[in-house]
Amino acid sequence: MRNVLSVSLPEQMAKELSGFAKATGRNKSDILKESLGNYLWEIKFKETRKRLSAKAKKAGFITDDDIFKAAS
Repeated sequence: MRNVLSVSLPEQMAKELSGFAKATGRNKSDILKESLGNYLWEIKFKETRKRLSAKAKKAGFITDDDIFKAAS
């Protein structure tokens, strides 16, 4: 199921979006869907990172490098 959403953008942002859509051959709707998906993913990632931070520190994971070393 799809939902239609109307979005009001500042003039400059609308011009940039139109220019980007034209330059890439994509439609504005697809660009906005991808952008919103990335934004929502980033918010969830930050929330998860914040929630698990204390547990990670207790386990000895202080930096991202500590995690990458353990995963490698």
